[in-house]
Amino acid sequence: MTESAFINITELTREFKNKTALEQITLSIQEGELFGLVGPDGAGKTTLLRILAGLLQITAGQVVAAGYDLNKEPEEIKPHIGYMAQEFSLYEKLSVVENLMFFADLYNVDVKEQEDRIQKLLSFAGLTEFKNRRAAHLSGGMQKKLALATTLLHEPPLLLLDEPTTGVDPISRREFWNILTDLHLNGTTIIVSTPYMDEADRCSRVGLMYQGELVICDSPVNIRNLLDGDLVKITTSDWQEAHTVLAPLAGVKEIQTYGEALHILVDSGKTRLPQLTRALKEHNLAVDEARTASPRMEEAFISLIRKMDQVN
Repeated sequence: MTESAFINITELTREFKNKTALEQITLSIQEGELFGLVGPDGAGKTTLLRILAGLLQITAGQVVAAGYDLNKEPEEIKPHIGYMAQEFSLYEKLSVVENLMFFADLYNVDVKEQEDRIQKLLSFAGLTEFKNRRAAHLSGGMQKKLALATTLLHEPPLLLLDEPTTGVDPISRREFWNILTDLHLNGTTIIVSTPYMDEADRCSRVGLMYQGELVICDSPVNIRNLLDGDLVKITTSDWQEAHTVLAPLAGVKEIQTYGEALHILVDSGKTRLPQLTRALKEHNLAVDEARTASPRMEEAFISLIRKMDQVN
């Protein structure tokens, strides 16, 4: 544990009746850090964020966030956070600006400061020209940006976002993350859970959660480098048959499928690539693409989870 960290989590456990949602999580997050949480459904990401938001009691362990001991002061931290749940509720019959005015009152933003903050957030989120449109008539991406804007009205130093871009188009996802990057550069501490590995790649550090445990926590670069071997990408006329042919070959450690492409972890890309393509041609499988590739976060995490499943 780092004493000077903005958030210190020590052996945090949270139980629900007969289920342990979090088991002895220990984690430190620095002020101004953009921290990503990834992991399959049910891994404990939402539970961890809700504890940090002061919404769930701690079964065991300690959490100190922004100077508040959440065992004793869960209510005191709430004015200092912005929490965006997966299903953030906007008032659909209210316009964009009316939603912002409502939440400004809810967060007790000084009346003299409300107009200035609302105008800045409208501009910041790219919603100025849509300020009079009802929330129900916004696109999914615009609704997400409006939800984020409402959580920023009281200028919280800590932002907790639970899969904020799920279900929106790629362009809206990129725009949303551009906003998060600006907040990060301005010193806001951000913890975001995401199912998208390209988003995790944009974080300062990433924590992989699995079955209530924090399995690994490191920078995206270091996590990608955990892959034991080289990555080969192959696209063929029949990926299922190709998988059957290649899996037992010497040097092949693991195969992941992405659409019709096979991402193959081998001991040596230079040595094994010609051997793999030769084996496919011997089985009359046309090879559309065959090359070594740089590992991505997705391959690294899938590989880690598969290894854990084998251990369990």
